[in-house]
Formats: sequence, structure tokens, C-alpha cells
Amino acid sequence: MTISAPHVFCRSLRQLSAMLDKLASQPQILTARLHPEMLPFASQVNAAISFSLRGCCPLAGLEVVSFSDASTLQEQIAQTIAYLAAIPAQRFDGRPDRLCLDRAGFADIALPADEFLHLYILPNFYFHFSMAYAIARSCGAPIGKGDFDGYHLYAPGFSFEKPGLAQPV
Repeated sequence: MTISAPHVFCRSLRQLSAMLDKLASQPQILTARLHPEMLPFASQVNAAISFSLRGCCPLAGLEVVSFSDASTLQEQIAQTIAYLAAIPAQRFDGRPDRLCLDRAGFADIALPADEFLHLYILPNFYFHFSMAYAIARSCGAPIGKGDFDGYHLYAPGFSFEKPGLAQPV
């Protein structure tokens, strides 16, 4: 069974949106960063959103769009989800060896569609999503692994680091 690229991105963007809801009372996180030479939280979120569009648009044979002019990150996510969800599934049925173009830092890349998605776009999307999560956690945000993947569930106060607590299976 194959899951479509827009579905994967929309699901993860919804998780990111839910995390942003939990961070609304901590606006200082928007400018926080893990390291002085790394992008801050808001830029990590923007990069994740961008990679979803930079991936899906070429795979669907469309020009890459951007919603970076939205007034908030939540609005940018909502517009991106709406756009990706509206792309007809048959737009992604092109030849798997067709070349998709992008720019990776200072390098121009041209990769076959499957490699483009699986070896370039998805790793970069999840890198930036993970960095946003890590920044929020490092700032003490009340989020956990379940907020990232939407599946994990732990009891309140659970910690792998606290001895004596029952471990999940």
C-alpha cells in the first residue's frame, strides 16, 4: 500500500500545528535556537513547511508555491495543508524516473522522482520538523513524542530517566 506524499506532509503539518497551539503562551520559543549557528524555531518551522511544498509541487508537475507571506505560522501551515490536499492524486502518477529539480544550499540538484522524495525531501522535512521539536523541548515546552508523531502516549509525568516507573512495552 502506498501513502501519498501530500497525505504524509499534511499529517505531519497538523502535528506541527498542534504543537504550535501548545506553545502559544511561550512566544520566546519563536526565536530560540539549539546552537548560535542554527536556524531559530520559527525558521525551522518555515523550512519544514517549505520542504513539503518543494517536494509535492514538482512531483505533481506544478510550480513551487509559498505561503511564507502569511501573517502567522499557523496560517502558513493551514494554507499549505489546504493547497496540498487540493492537488488531485493523479497529478502524482508521473514516471518515477522523471527528474525533479531543487536547490540544496548552494547546490543545484536534479533527482529522479523517487529519490527526490525519499532521499532528499522527506529527510529535510523531518530534519527541520525535528529541530523545531528539539528547540521547543529544550525550552521546556509541554510537548512529548506523541505530539511529534501522533501515536505515542505516556502517562502524565512519565520519564524514561526516573527509576522505578513502569516502562512501556
